[in-house]
Amino acid sequence: MTAVLSLTAVILMRPVPTRADEVEKPYLSLGADLKKDEKATVLKLLGVREDRLSDYEVVTITNADEHEYLDNYLSASIIGSRALSSVLIEKKSKGSGIHVTTKNITYCTEGMYQNALSTAGITDADITVAGPFKLTGTAALVGAMKAYEDMTGEEIEETMKDAATNELVLTGDLAEQIGGSEQAEELIAMLKEFIAQHENPTDKEIEEAIEQGEDQLDITLTEDQKEQIMELMKKIDDLDLDVDQLKEQAKAIYEKITDLENLEKESQGFMEMIKGWFEKIFGMFG
Repeated sequence: MTAVLSLTAVILMRPVPTRADEVEKPYLSLGADLKKDEKATVLKLLGVREDRLSDYEVVTITNADEHEYLDNYLSASIIGSRALSSVLIEKKSKGSGIHVTTKNITYCTEGMYQNALSTAGITDADITVAGPFKLTGTAALVGAMKAYEDMTGEEIEETMKDAATNELVLTGDLAEQIGGSEQAEELIAMLKEFIAQHENPTDKEIEEAIEQGEDQLDITLTEDQKEQIMELMKKIDDLDLDVDQLKEQAKAIYEKITDLENLEKESQGFMEMIKGWFEKIFGMFG
């Protein structure tokens, strides 16, 4: 990972706790270190008019916020010293699921964000991640979590924040190392499904699930990669994840894969293999 990371602007449609049919001002969180021209760029990418900022509740996310969660997984030089990238979140109705779009983000994919945000307990939102120029985007996850807390008035548990951050960074690393972001996303989603349907799985059972994922996706992992995945899955196992939510997440990834069928980079054999796996998962959940 070589590009400088940054973070954060977040816009949310913020529900009022006492009246479900009333909506307050949209919520906008901007990276504290955006220069004037950079701020104009991210606002344009998010469809926000700068002369209408009074229509939003505006806060900022600092580089210190980024380091608080990322220092355990990335070097300070990679995280960088400026909070820049932006996240737009529009809260949707229950059951809508998480839908992510990226703009000027070169490292984190839409599926990576979707997986990690699900682990953080974020549900039912349309999310756009944007940078003022090409950015890796890893730190944008921090802004999304902070914004969600402000929107709902409820704190995300620190264990969930840590697991989500760990997941995003590890998935990105795997994507680089195995040469495919889709395979990395799908592997992590598969294993989270396994964790959700097995109460307190043993290390051996998780190891076997990882090996099954290798076979299903036709990838080869190193022992170090397997160990990192194992540790992440053990963290996720300790979280109170919503099984139905994970099922919807898998469905979204399945539909994404179906949409990729006609792309030359994906072989038909690979597509059929992945479809079969998700069909099996859906069957397990009934």
